[in-house]
Amino acid sequence: MTEALADVAAEVVEKAVSRGAVFADVRVDRYVITYFNVVDGVVKEVVTGIESGASVRVLYRGVWGFSSTTDLSTMGMLKALDYALASARALSSGRGTSYVCLLPSREDYVKAVVKLSVLDVPFESKVRDVMELYKVVSGRTYVKSATVAYMDGAGESLYVSSDFRVIRQEHMISWMSVSITGREGDRRASISDEVGSADGYTLWSRWPQEELGSVLLKKLEGQLRGSAPKKGLFTVVLAPPAVGVLVHEAFGHLCEADLAMSGSVVKNLRGEVIAREFITIVDDPTLPGGFGTIKYDDEGVEARPVYLVKNGVLTDFMVNREYASRLGVEPTGNARASSYRAPPLIRMRNTILEPRDYELDELLEHVKFGYYLVSISGGETGIDGTFHVGLQEVYEIVNGEICEPVRNLSISGNSLDVLRNAEAVGKDFELHYGRCSKGQTVFVSYGGPHVRVSNVFVSAG
Repeated sequence: MTEALADVAAEVVEKAVSRGAVFADVRVDRYVITYFNVVDGVVKEVVTGIESGASVRVLYRGVWGFSSTTDLSTMGMLKALDYALASARALSSGRGTSYVCLLPSREDYVKAVVKLSVLDVPFESKVRDVMELYKVVSGRTYVKSATVAYMDGAGESLYVSSDFRVIRQEHMISWMSVSITGREGDRRASISDEVGSADGYTLWSRWPQEELGSVLLKKLEGQLRGSAPKKGLFTVVLAPPAVGVLVHEAFGHLCEADLAMSGSVVKNLRGEVIAREFITIVDDPTLPGGFGTIKYDDEGVEARPVYLVKNGVLTDFMVNREYASRLGVEPTGNARASSYRAPPLIRMRNTILEPRDYELDELLEHVKFGYYLVSISGGETGIDGTFHVGLQEVYEIVNGEICEPVRNLSISGNSLDVLRNAEAVGKDFELHYGRCSKGQTVFVSYGGPHVRVSNVFVSAG
């Protein structure tokens, strides 16, 4: 980003304040994007190019106004300011109830930590690497269809606000999603997974094609050949991928301040014991290599770890500038936007359950019969804490040993009950990569150790 562009953004926020806004900010993005997918061996939907634009946001008489533009000239960004102010004025009528937390001035430039730039890898090499994975996952007779989607992005964001924050940040990620469907006899199954990297083109050094393909095929084989689950309450041991998704989906969203204050089950539980003393859940933007590892959020706020649960006590909510002001707390740096086209919302970053003391065999040894839950395929959660999720890799536990695969298993219950019924937490740890949708989609990480939980309701489907 040029100094001239920062000067234009500063002029825009200054004009916004002179026209009655109590707060204004400008976000500018410029990224080089590559996207394509391989569907049944054919490369499709190729998108490459530069994505750039700016957003202008104002707080006017208690109402937020927002506009975006691809015109980064002074005239183009001032026109976006006109639209943002007009929308706020149309909605205000003197009855707005939004607030903002103002911060001390700051200027910073955050460089990306890159091992191999995605910009230095030819498009043909990226296609060749993805095709190599496709060949591995499609090379079984029971595989009927496979799709591999690849995306990378490299660029810079600029944030300028009326409280004199000027933050430049470099970003670079690569991401891949794999979906496979299979059939054996009258059984059909589908599995999927995502991997990612926040330090450049390092996917294949972390997940070699043969290794990743074998993991995916093992999941599919289990769904095609596994036995049906028993229905009822069982003790389960959750592997890190399942722990991470549950922590994010079934609990993390409940602690986003906008959802919490609108009536989530944890709204009035801050300071209360909601879990065993060995349960600590944190949304941590400082973890090395995570998709949510950031120094500043999209409101120019320093990103800090947020302990949602600490030693069993519900401690804190994730907030943006507005909810920090509403709740009288320090902002946490959880405001994130999918791009300049969207206003920032309260979002998670890297949400994890912290490891504790147990080896995996110690978690398993007390289970006479139960289930080992490895990865989740999808499901539903509610702000009342209820959830129902399907699993795509599951095994029986018999007398402390992981045994035969199980197909078509799901679990359901309440997030707080799961936390209360946690019996032991492992000492291992894994961080995983994915996307989260909340009106707009952002890249996130989640993870944790192995965990043993009693009285989990298991059913088929």
